[in-house]
Amino acid sequence: MKHRYGSIILIAGSLGAGLLQAQAPTAGLTAVEGIKVGHHTLTERPTGCTVVLVEGGATAGVDVRGAAPGTRETDLLNPVNLVQQVQAIVLSGGSAFGLDAASGAVRYLDEKGIGYKTGSGVVPIVPAAILFDLGVGDGKIRPTAECGYRAAQAATAGAIAEGSVGAGAGATVGKTAGGKRAMKGGIGTASITLPSGLTVAALIAVNAVGDIVDPATGHVVAGVRTPDGTGLADARKLLRSGATERPNPAENTTIGVVATNATLTKTQATKVAQMAHDGYARAIVPAHTMGDGDVIFALATGRHAGEADVTLIGALAAEAVADAILRAVREATGVPNFPAVRDLARP
Repeated sequence: MKHRYGSIILIAGSLGAGLLQAQAPTAGLTAVEGIKVGHHTLTERPTGCTVVLVEGGATAGVDVRGAAPGTRETDLLNPVNLVQQVQAIVLSGGSAFGLDAASGAVRYLDEKGIGYKTGSGVVPIVPAAILFDLGVGDGKIRPTAECGYRAAQAATAGAIAEGSVGAGAGATVGKTAGGKRAMKGGIGTASITLPSGLTVAALIAVNAVGDIVDPATGHVVAGVRTPDGTGLADARKLLRSGATERPNPAENTTIGVVATNATLTKTQATKVAQMAHDGYARAIVPAHTMGDGDVIFALATGRHAGEADVTLIGALAAEAVADAILRAVREATGVPNFPAVRDLARP
């Protein structure tokens, strides 16, 4: 099995052990054939949006776990409802204002004649989710429909930019002691390919209340800083001591997409989205809080032959999600008041 971590592939016989080998940057979510990803970043704030295009269509599911979600078209993905496939997913900053970005992706697809076929033409199906980043820079600068259009235009099947770009441009993490001790979040991607050719991948924009923890070591990678701002306080210790502050409601959220080249039904894709949330719980402490609107979409392109093992795909999706979360913060670039991982003094 291959775990793809941007510039490194972990070749392993199981999920827990392996050998690290240097390799050129890999595609992450675009390792799944049929998927393109594009970002548009408003660097003057910063904020932005990310469009995941599946112009050939993909079966989709969704699972919403956070208590403060901002979403579009998620009811359509309920397995009992009519439409079976989507043509894009949009992830955006800008809180509820950022949902406008999805309209730009819809316009882009409509111009190409791609969407759900009706007697009056096509209707592009573009679910979306947003995160709250209005506290970084000038909150009046928000992703618009034009941003979504440009992100769709920029989408490619190549390597995906990570860190402080697109939906991760204004993301922050580590707010259990208040926003003044938080750090920079971002967007990250990872994929896993089995010898059979089955691929499962994730793209995650990380804007969590909680700390980011490496599941392999248990060490905090990014999160709430010590009072002097130079180290990591560890939210787990703060939680156990009762020294946390209640986060501002609805001002956070981790959102993302998992994808596979397997063939899944809407019910199966929904189950994969549910299992993928385990990656949040492994890499974010605490996860799914009252101040987070955590969402995961699942896509299945059906390019891989053979019967789908939903348990395996869901388990690999959780692994890829955790990997992508770590990539998001490690690749982030600091902004005023929110240092990145690379900015902190290391022991």
